[in-house]
Amino acid sequence: MTTPTDRIVPVVNVPNALTVVRLVLVPVFGWILLADPTSASRRWIALAVFVVALVTDFIDGKIARQYNLITNFGKLWDPIADKAITGMAWVGLSIVGELPWWVTIIVLVREWGITVLRFAIVKWGVMAANRGGKIKTMLQSWVLGFWVMPLHLYFAPDPVPTTPLAWLDYTPGWWVWFKLGLMALTVVWTVWTGLDYLREAKKLHDRYVAAQVVAEDSGAAE
Repeated sequence: MTTPTDRIVPVVNVPNALTVVRLVLVPVFGWILLADPTSASRRWIALAVFVVALVTDFIDGKIARQYNLITNFGKLWDPIADKAITGMAWVGLSIVGELPWWVTIIVLVREWGITVLRFAIVKWGVMAANRGGKIKTMLQSWVLGFWVMPLHLYFAPDPVPTTPLAWLDYTPGWWVWFKLGLMALTVVWTVWTGLDYLREAKKLHDRYVAAQVVAEDSGAAE
């Protein structure tokens, strides 16, 4: 007799399909953003694609939990799809010269470093996403959306300067400070939560070692 907990969940389901859609949207978003970054209309389209990708992330997680459609495929590829679409935004904004490369490098090293760490320490235990990590994801989604948004292009001279950080010279101060402030908060929070995950990994390691010692002592006593 099959119970709800041991039923086989098909790999081909709605949440996984949405994850695949999000993966497909990564190169689409990248191409639209990079093809003509000084075109306001293209930037709005790029923003729309980015938002659609983020919405699919919310929907597929909700459906998977509500209808118990969690699969190994989803566990592996859902976070990869999330980091791929946001990673494309970070890299794309640096390629077009609107965001310093050092910011993108710091964020991506943290993002992919923690992902690799999760796989590396799996024998110690599962390092689940905490509240800080979820806030980090929300902040990154908002800040990247605002930075892709082409409001600054409406104040740009013709032709639009393409030198790095040129947008700072012709963008209204209120928008500059809003974008820079939100970006600074996001980067600091991203680094801080990364350090928090490192501390959590150390705790898992210490508990694992302690459990091994207890097991060895029990074996010796027998």
